[in-house]
Amino acid sequence: MKAGTKEHDSSIKESNFLLDEYLNGEITALFKDAIKIILKEPSLAAFFLKTYRQQKKAGKLRLEWGKKGVHVPPFMIFSITQRCNLSCRGCYAREFNRKKTDEIGTVKLQQIIQEAHDLGTSIILIAGGEPLVRQEIVSITGLFPDIIFPVFTNGLLIDEKLINIIEKQKNFIPIISIEGRQSETNSRRGEGVYEYIQRIIEKIKGKNIFWGVSLTLDSENFDLITSEKFVKELAGLGCRLFFYISYIPVKEGTEDLCLTEEQEKKIGGIMIEYKEKFPALFIAFPGSEDEMGGCLASGRGFVHISADGSLEPCPFAPYSDSNLKDLTLREALGSEFLKQVRENHDNLKETRGGCALWENRQWVRSLLKDKLQE
Repeated sequence: MKAGTKEHDSSIKESNFLLDEYLNGEITALFKDAIKIILKEPSLAAFFLKTYRQQKKAGKLRLEWGKKGVHVPPFMIFSITQRCNLSCRGCYAREFNRKKTDEIGTVKLQQIIQEAHDLGTSIILIAGGEPLVRQEIVSITGLFPDIIFPVFTNGLLIDEKLINIIEKQKNFIPIISIEGRQSETNSRRGEGVYEYIQRIIEKIKGKNIFWGVSLTLDSENFDLITSEKFVKELAGLGCRLFFYISYIPVKEGTEDLCLTEEQEKKIGGIMIEYKEKFPALFIAFPGSEDEMGGCLASGRGFVHISADGSLEPCPFAPYSDSNLKDLTLREALGSEFLKQVRENHDNLKETRGGCALWENRQWVRSLLKDKLQE
């Protein structure tokens, strides 16, 4: 079946529709699980029940756009800044060495989220840099109560004032990054970081806040941060969402930190086991993508927006032919570059390193080069 033929286009459209339906089902199942684990917390339960309904509505909206030829991913990763108040060892955002002077402004930031909302994108992961250096994000997320905003933060800018705000603004879900216990976290993030995070967690746990942690899995900390004891301690503190992100060797010379084949095989089983044992949600990235036919980047399931407004396949594939300073989100989602990545999805075979796009970055770059030369 040749690209560009009616049969090929019809096959791609059908494949997108089936994936969209599958993802819609997975998202509503995720929120059903969230409702179950916080039934004893009335205000959170009421929020997630309402959110469950809103997610189903957003899913129908995405399907409607799909019928019009606009493939809208349910998830978006929005790296709203490259600035950070830490200098963590191995930070991928710093390794890519993007310019820190080209951040989109507050008005444009809000406009993009409004466009995403209108298209049906219903979960926007806010990242950085350290996203809380842009304090206006808290006000912006408050304008979109039917979008869930997991905010990935190092935790150092969370204070009493912010805690009081997000206790009321329940769609703002702080995801605090740690590497393990004191020695692992401070070794990567700096002295005193772990201790400060523990103090913040103590303040959060008494509040009506749905919060989680982001844990970078590498070959050295795998046994620790996937251990039942470690998870039990965090769940006991009120952690309700565990993001496990496999280490990707963006920095040359760190390939030995990639998960071993044996460790990678264990992840799926661990997620299923802990989902049954603990009152929390467990998500592995990119591990959980296997259940959805592989890499979900480039708009299959999510896209990435960089701090300068570039629409990219993924945070680990900083290549783009579209910038939201010049285009609407709907226009940018029609990117030929992203479409080529999606339609050649079979090329994204993972080897050791966790991320198919990163492992195949030369091929991804070649698509963009070919596009720019047209």
